[in-house]
Amino acid sequence: MTETERTGDARVFRTKMEAENLTDLVIDTFVYYYEKLVAGDKGLIADSQIDAVSPEEIAAYERLVTFEAAGSERFGQTVMIRLNGGLGTSMGLQGPKSLLAVKDGRSFLEIIVGQAYIQGARLSLMNSFNTQTDTEAALVAMRAEPAPRLFLQNKFPKVDQQNLTPVVWPSNPHLEWNPPGHGDIFTALRTSGLLDQLLAEGVQYAFIANVDNLGATLDPALLGYFADQGAPFMMEVAQKTPSDIKGGHLARLKNGRLVLRESAQCPKEELDAFRDIRRYRYFNTNNIWIRLDALQALIQRRGVLALPMIVNPKTLDPRDPDSLPVYQIESAMGAAISLFDNAVAVQVPRSRFMPVKKCADLLAVRSDLYQLLSDWCLQANPARRLGPPKIDLDDRFYKRVDDFEARFPAGAPSLLNCSALTIHGDVRFDADVVVEGAVILRNRHSQQALVPKGRVLSGEVELRP
Repeated sequence: MTETERTGDARVFRTKMEAENLTDLVIDTFVYYYEKLVAGDKGLIADSQIDAVSPEEIAAYERLVTFEAAGSERFGQTVMIRLNGGLGTSMGLQGPKSLLAVKDGRSFLEIIVGQAYIQGARLSLMNSFNTQTDTEAALVAMRAEPAPRLFLQNKFPKVDQQNLTPVVWPSNPHLEWNPPGHGDIFTALRTSGLLDQLLAEGVQYAFIANVDNLGATLDPALLGYFADQGAPFMMEVAQKTPSDIKGGHLARLKNGRLVLRESAQCPKEELDAFRDIRRYRYFNTNNIWIRLDALQALIQRRGVLALPMIVNPKTLDPRDPDSLPVYQIESAMGAAISLFDNAVAVQVPRSRFMPVKKCADLLAVRSDLYQLLSDWCLQANPARRLGPPKIDLDDRFYKRVDDFEARFPAGAPSLLNCSALTIHGDVRFDADVVVEGAVILRNRHSQQALVPKGRVLSGEVELRP
């Protein structure tokens, strides 16, 4: 290894990426970020660089009902794009997270395809190199008509933390690469040719959301408002609560443009300020709207979309904390808000943000807290009079989906009147269990305990095998 390589030479990365047949735009984008990394830039955004956003600057969803009719008329000019690159490894999944049965035996993918069919909107999925093959097979099995258009997220080479060189791992070359974050979607739309195709077909608007957020539906009021504003970019944000302190928040740069700041972009010494939900009121739901002609014009004008960089310290093998320390260079989709003049944000209800990130979320969605309607939309059960319950499951027994399924073999208990559910220890549920109020279940024994069929749980309950 030469001295130049040790100090950071983009040429070796360029050669590596060319060998993978990545396009010039993808390579140039990586090199842009890599050179910032070599220069010591960690993509941080300090408090001194931004101002908080006030409620007066953001439209409220409740006031947008007058735009519903106009939005419905634009469904045919709109594409729904779902980010489908995740494997759900944090939940112990091996394949695409979108194939997990989430409600009434239906997967995320089945529900989203159903929504698109009912609304008559185009559907596209951005896959990663980890999810492309399995997703294609699932769609063939579903006989989805019209078939969603698939395009592939790009990939970036992982960077050795010690010497900033490309990682070489002959025993598993797959581990040498990482998806570059969902901010890659704009470059991927361009390099896949899909952006040009959609524009040629008269598609003007794109609604983009995570595949695991079933609250993110193609809402006519939001579409109508977005079209009426003439804005190139719109972000859906929600009011922060104490449980959202880690989520990226909306702020405003000193030049007046809106900006998204993720926790990984916050200086460590300013994390307390980052978590101040009274100052930074709004978090990014990762539901965004974008005018495709504005995106095309921006790419044509700038080439590389210089989204704020996220430098993620990781290990080469995400399942092995003792493997080689690497940097994954990424970007966030919502960060594109800072690239557009006259971008806007709208405050939406929490019902549009229902991501399934862990098995506690899966339990909530599978329960009677939510209903899957005939239009394939998921809604909160109107019979519930409380806010979302706080669910805390013992990670030793419920973190992985397989373990979770084994402990709820008859399905989720009724949570309709549950305000909180905490489980300590190994507990299995039989059918027709009802959870009332705030419930704490404890099994202090090494053997599994059973909640019998039809039991009504309330208060603190000590269980025995």
